[in-house]
Amino acid sequence: MQEPDTRQHVEDEAAELVVTAKPTRRGIFLLPNLLTTAALFAGFYAIVQAMNGRFELAAVAILVAMILDGLDGRVARLTNTQSAFGAEYDSLSDMVSFGVSPALVMYSFALKDMGKLGWIAAFVYCAAAALRLARFNTMLAVQDKRWFMGLPSPAAAALVAGFVWLMVDNQITGSESRWLAWGITLFAGLSMITNLAFYSGKDFNLKRSVPFVVIVLMAIGFSLISLDPPIVLFLLFLAYGLSGYALWLKRRFNRKNAATPNAK
Repeated sequence: MQEPDTRQHVEDEAAELVVTAKPTRRGIFLLPNLLTTAALFAGFYAIVQAMNGRFELAAVAILVAMILDGLDGRVARLTNTQSAFGAEYDSLSDMVSFGVSPALVMYSFALKDMGKLGWIAAFVYCAAAALRLARFNTMLAVQDKRWFMGLPSPAAAALVAGFVWLMVDNQITGSESRWLAWGITLFAGLSMITNLAFYSGKDFNLKRSVPFVVIVLMAIGFSLISLDPPIVLFLLFLAYGLSGYALWLKRRFNRKNAATPNAK
């Protein structure tokens, strides 16, 4: 006779837990998704401008998309407006802005006259960006946030866009730089799917106090960029793209030295 009462008690407790449980965030928040939409627009705008032969605007638009992509996640965390929708939307936006857009801009600028070699290089970059984003999404919970595995797609897109901007700014045509463009495209694409570690900068605390010299160095950095933005930015993006390989060589060298006994 007590079994129905016990069952009813368990059901009442379960119903109470369902009522008091904190609902999962499934809403669509305006501010971070507005920034994601702006980044998506910048990537689409770059494709349109490349089709019209305005490659400088196309390259700058990709760089703007990179800045906006860096802002939307930080804004979502600062305002506590993260959501599953925002994460999926950001990933799809990244595929357009940093996968399809740089590949098509580079193809229209320098690779289209190379025949199969040209479009294959552009496709390798585009496919690598898709694989990079898929791997990032699946390893988000287990990956060390201080490091990216593989070159981040925004950095790869910035490297490609920076190259196009540099060539246009120095009045070098795509046909004159097509082999260099081909190499840059493959380098950026393949670097995205390596297992090399690239510093993420996510452990940098903006609220932490810094020495006065850091502010001075920041002012000098902005001054250097203003001297010749295309070449300075391209060199910065190239240095970051090479940093993963340099770090790998350093670790390999240190491991080899540690494994070798000291000769007496």
